[in-house]
Amino acid sequence: MVNYLWLVLVVFGCNVVPAFAPPTWTILVLFRFQSDLHPVPLVILGAISAASGRFILAHAFRMLRNRLPTKTISNLQSAREVLVERGKGRAYVLLGLFLVSPLPSAQMFEAAGLLMIPLPPLMLAFMCGRLVSYSLWVGGASALRETGVGDIMKEGFASPWAIALEIVLVGGVILLTQIDWSKYSQRPPNEPEAASD
Repeated sequence: MVNYLWLVLVVFGCNVVPAFAPPTWTILVLFRFQSDLHPVPLVILGAISAASGRFILAHAFRMLRNRLPTKTISNLQSAREVLVERGKGRAYVLLGLFLVSPLPSAQMFEAAGLLMIPLPPLMLAFMCGRLVSYSLWVGGASALRETGVGDIMKEGFASPWAIALEIVLVGGVILLTQIDWSKYSQRPPNEPEAASD
């Protein structure tokens, strides 16, 4: 039981971190190798803990949004209209990204928080996608055993490609706040945003 508690705390903690945390699948594989945790609760608890951590991360960025300059908030309001609110097709694409995206999800949740996107559908899509991917990783753990847990962790966390991708995605979140999205929006630049959850 203690191992399950540690699993929840470690996965939750890594998913609250805004960038450069190890991928959750590497943590699950490590716990699978180093403990007697059953694969089914390991995957389920991993997905719930990861989604909970990302939920807190998105809310933290919502609170941060209120401290941003007025011009940046206006840019974010216009970005929300352009990227999310114009047609249902874009909303489905967004849900698809949270469901199957191979990209690190921290920056996607940071952007969702800044854009004030309703989180429950994103959380559900994220958790469903992670249940599938974590099941594949944990199920294939015996094959990964030959690679070595240390190599897996290094590849997922400290590889130059993983670090470069994180830097690019962090830059993308910053760029999201700096673009004057009102040029692409139908709303005048200083018109207030409609209330959302």
